[in-house]
Amino acid sequence: MEVLRIKNISKQYKLGEIDRMSYFGDIKRSFKKLVGISVSQYEKAEVNDRSVRGNSNYVWALNELSFSVNKGEVLGIVGRNGAGKSTLLKLLSRVTGPTTGTIQVKGRMASLLEVGTGFHPELTGKENIFLNGAILGMAKEEIESKYDEIISFSGVARYIDTPVKRYSSGMYVRLAFAIAVHLEPEILIIDEVLAVGDADFQKKCIKKMREIAQSGRTILFVSHNMSTVRELCSRAILLDKGGVVLDGDTEQVVQEYLTGGHSDSHFGLIPAAYPRTIVNKNRLEIRSINLHNESGEDNDRFFYQEKITIKVKINVLNDLGIDYICLASFGDQIHDRISYHSSNNDLISETHQALDKGEYEFELVTHQSLLPGSYHVNFSVLDTMGYPYDGVSGYGSFEISALGRNKNLKYSWSKSLGAVAFNNEFKINRIK
Repeated sequence: MEVLRIKNISKQYKLGEIDRMSYFGDIKRSFKKLVGISVSQYEKAEVNDRSVRGNSNYVWALNELSFSVNKGEVLGIVGRNGAGKSTLLKLLSRVTGPTTGTIQVKGRMASLLEVGTGFHPELTGKENIFLNGAILGMAKEEIESKYDEIISFSGVARYIDTPVKRYSSGMYVRLAFAIAVHLEPEILIIDEVLAVGDADFQKKCIKKMREIAQSGRTILFVSHNMSTVRELCSRAILLDKGGVVLDGDTEQVVQEYLTGGHSDSHFGLIPAAYPRTIVNKNRLEIRSINLHNESGEDNDRFFYQEKITIKVKINVLNDLGIDYICLASFGDQIHDRISYHSSNNDLISETHQALDKGEYEFELVTHQSLLPGSYHVNFSVLDTMGYPYDGVSGYGSFEISALGRNKNLKYSWSKSLGAVAFNNEFKINRIK
């Protein structure tokens, strides 16, 4: 049975200023639709492509988006930042209305969006529980019957009579999630907000969502954690620039998200103005850096423990012979260099290729074991004394997923344990 139908919804936003007339704008749009005036006739908007400046002050955060959800489905909604995920959930939660299109809902709906949404900051935790229940249309007795379960699950009993404006973001999320799942809505909407909670609470939430799904209720789940989406969702949709790119099997959608090539990582040709480390000038120039996955495709998203090929194009301005070493390393926001890779880990050998004047492509294949997260590339060409001919640091951005190419391979621990996982052999031998 269908519990949610979204038909041709679009959401327009104005750029460059705060729209203090949004409520009036909604009334104006409703009137114009009533008398048959098309929205496109009075406000020309463009697709929400963040990478180009555009010619209009209006953008479509969502553009002619349609899909439906059946009872008991757990629908994953994935996409890069700016794809329209959070805007969609705000429309479904009635935080704001669509510019065009219709949304049909059957049943009671609860939402867990960004931290603080749905809470009155001056009210206590207890008062907000009853406020949220009343908004869902529940009787006081019905809310009271769930009250102890909510307090126990949230783990904020000590602060339940404290105004929520004094809560930490983690406490906000704990209480908000506990309210949303225990007041038993037919449809539950959850944004990436769960990332605020600690690892133990996230596991607790995932377990609870499984129970909700098994009970026949419907969940819409937005996340950048593909491992969780893969594990939890029976179906997924991929959004890009406000529209549905793919709607179908979760595994297929996750694969498309990870390898679809919708990249703003800025790999490729290195701009002339990009900062460089140069001591020996006029010897060579690093022209471009690209990353390739195991299928040989340009990419900036890789599976856990997937082989990465770094291809670097270099213009040698004067003969170098064998007086060079190539160094590559990966870094993240905390550590500039985490893993180190060299064209020559030993002494220069007779097989070390001499470089005459000309253009070359260096290729480094690394069987990386980086933990899930975002990383950048550092690459340098040095002479054998360690002085750089040319070098770039912090270039581009790529992501390692928690999922492996093999569906059974995934990383489920915290990255706080480190940044690199080594392949080791572990044995236990009984000695007595």
